[in-house]
Amino acid sequence: MKMHATTEVAGAWPLHARFDGPIVMIGFGSIGRGTLPLLERHIAFDRKKFVVIAPDDEGRGLLDDRQLRFIHKAITRENYRDVLTPLLAAGPGRGMVVNVSVDTSSVDLMAFAKDLDAFYIDTVIEPWPGLYTDRKLSISQRSNYALREGLLELRRRRPGGVTAVSCCGANPGMVSWFVKRALLDVAAAIDLEVEAPKTRDDWARLMQRAGVKGIHIAERDTQRARDPKPRGVFVNTWSVEGFCAEGLQPSELGWGTHEKIMPANARRHDFGCDAAIYLTQPGASTRVRSWTPTAQSQHAFMITHNESISIADYFTLRENDNVVYRPTCHYAYHPCDDAVLSLHEMAGAAWQTQPEWKILGERDIVDGMDELGVLLYGHAHNAYWYGSQLSIEEARQLAPYQNATGLQVTSAVLAGIVWMLENPDRGIVEADEMDFRRCLEIQRPYLGPVVGCYTDWTPLHRRDGLFPEAVDRNDPWQFTNVMVR
Repeated sequence: MKMHATTEVAGAWPLHARFDGPIVMIGFGSIGRGTLPLLERHIAFDRKKFVVIAPDDEGRGLLDDRQLRFIHKAITRENYRDVLTPLLAAGPGRGMVVNVSVDTSSVDLMAFAKDLDAFYIDTVIEPWPGLYTDRKLSISQRSNYALREGLLELRRRRPGGVTAVSCCGANPGMVSWFVKRALLDVAAAIDLEVEAPKTRDDWARLMQRAGVKGIHIAERDTQRARDPKPRGVFVNTWSVEGFCAEGLQPSELGWGTHEKIMPANARRHDFGCDAAIYLTQPGASTRVRSWTPTAQSQHAFMITHNESISIADYFTLRENDNVVYRPTCHYAYHPCDDAVLSLHEMAGAAWQTQPEWKILGERDIVDGMDELGVLLYGHAHNAYWYGSQLSIEEARQLAPYQNATGLQVTSAVLAGIVWMLENPDRGIVEADEMDFRRCLEIQRPYLGPVVGCYTDWTPLHRRDGLFPEAVDRNDPWQFTNVMVR
C-alpha cells in the first residue's frame, strides 16, 4: 500500500468574501450550528440582516449569545413565500438562502430564490414531507434520481441568472471535487499525458482513457460514543431524520458501461438521463463490499445519494448520442457503530424509526474519525482512495459545535458559498460543475489529513470458496462481485 498525505494546519482565519445583503439560514440543526462559526470567520456580512428560521429552538441560545435574529417557525409549502419574501427583499442588493433543513422542497425554494434574484445553496435535494413514504408513487418516483431530474428540469426551464448551488455538503458535494483530484493523480501515475480538462466532455474522456471502471464514495465513521446506545434510541453522528429518510429510499447507483449483469431486482427509470438504476429494496438493507485506508476491507450500506447519480452522469461520454463510457458510482457507507446498531434495531421493527433520536455532539464522542473519500477502481493500478481522515480530536481544535462528520459538511458549505459569491451569475449548478481546486483550497484547512492511497484490494479479496457463490473472476470490479447477497 502506497500512501502520501498532506495536512493543512489552520492558523489565522482568512477573509474569503464580503456580502452586504440579507442572509436567511433555514434550519439550525447540527449542520446549521456548525456552519455559523465558519461564516463568521471567513465571510464579512451584516449581522443585522442575518436570520435563522427553524421549527425548534434547540440552538436558540447560541444565536442569542451572538445577538443574531431567530424566527421559531417551520417553513412549509403553504408559508414559504410569505415568510421569506420580506426577509430576502430587505436589501441592499441580492439576498442569500442557506438551506440546511429537512422537509423543505429544495426545487421550490430554489425557484423562489430565482424569483427574488437571491443566491441559494443547499446540501441535499429535499422534497416537502411525505414523498418518501407516499404509497401512491412508484419506487422510481420516490428516488433521488427523480428528485435530481426535478432540479434539472428547473434548470432547463430557467437557465442562467443568479447562482444557485445544489447539493454542496460533504457528500454530495466535496466528494465530487475529490473525484477530479483523484482522477488527475491516477492519470499521472499511469503516465497519461493530458492537459487539464476544461469541459465536461474532457473530464469524461480522461476518465475513460485512465481506465476507471467505477467509483465508490467510500466512508468509514469510527467515532465512538462515551455512553452505550440505549434500546429504542437511534444514535448517529449527523441528522437522524436525514439518515433514516435516505436509508428508506430505494438503493440507487450510477450504472457503468463495463457492467455485464444487472441485479435481479434492479430497474431502470423510464425518464431522465438514464445514468442510474435502482433496486427494489431500501438502501438501509443493501450492503456492498468496499475499502478505506484505515478500516481496509469492509461491508458498507449502499444508501442512495445524489452524487451516485450526478457523478455517473457528469462523466458520461457520448458519441453520436450514444453512451460509449460511463463509470459505475455508488455510496459505500459504514456509519458509526451506534448507527449500525440503530439500523439493525430499526430493521427488526419493520423499518419503523425509534421513538427517540440522538446526534452525537463533540462532547459525546470519546475518539475516532470520519474517513471519507472516493475509491477510483479498475484502472492499471487497481484502485486509488483519496479523501479526508478527520478525527474528532482535530475537529474539536478546528471549529466549535460539531464532530468530524459535521465539519466535513459545514466546511463544504463554506466553500460553496465563497465560490457562489465569486461566480454570481452561473444559474443552477451542481457540485460536479464547480471549480474543484478553488473549493478544496477553501475547505482543506478543515479536513485533517488529506490522503491518496493505492491498494491491491478487490471485491474478491479472501473469497476463497468456503461457501459456493457465483462470482466473476475475470473482472473483479463487476457490481455482481461488489454487492453482498
